[in-house]
Amino acid sequence: MKKHIQIVAALHIALGALSLLGAIFVFVVFGIAGSIVISQGEHQAAGILGIIAVALGIFLAALALPGIIGGWALLSGRSWGRPLVLVLGALHLINIPLGTALGIYTFWALLHEPVSQVPSASTTQPIT
Repeated sequence: MKKHIQIVAALHIALGALSLLGAIFVFVVFGIAGSIVISQGEHQAAGILGIIAVALGIFLAALALPGIIGGWALLSGRSWGRPLVLVLGALHLINIPLGTALGIYTFWALLHEPVSQVPSASTTQPIT
């Protein structure tokens, strides 16, 4: 069962990293669009595009970071990693189709094992 927990943690880290790359991509695309608009002489529109780029990039990055942190915490045996990843799994259910599959697998892997077999909060040993 520990293997499934490791897989869930790795999948949450991977999805978080992909989301972070998506945030960077959106930021770059809006930055390029702002540069094109500046070259056309529309400085106010470029400012608005810059504000949108920063706001959207920060928002998407803020959505991606909990998955990376939760996956890392689950892999390293932190006591707060399991509930965080369970909450993230519930939130991923609305992200059809990959998020739904990840959410279902997260629930199955983390709720299938009895809590008595879960590493205790006092230990910080990684799951091996």
